Amino acid sequence: MSVSLRLEKALEAELRQRLERDGIPLSEFVRQAICEKLQREAQPADPYTLGYTLFGRYASGESDRSQRRKQIIGERLHARHRAG
Repeated sequence: MSVSLRLEKALEAELRQRLERDGIPLSEFVRQAICEKLQREAQPADPYTLGYTLFGRYASGESDRSQRRKQIIGERLHARHRAG
């Protein structure tokens, strides 16, 4: 299949710079972009799927943090008043 498209000059310039930097042909870049788009849209768009890459990213490592929230807040307030 052959495809033709028009791009704004700024977008075309950015694309050409990216292709040159990464050393990949335009046709390969377009194939990859189409595959990624089709895969993304084939997946269900439920909240869990949309946020999957973010879950746990900034985790504290404390599995009981929500249960100890009052204790943690109290400790922080106490430490702030001692320092001040």
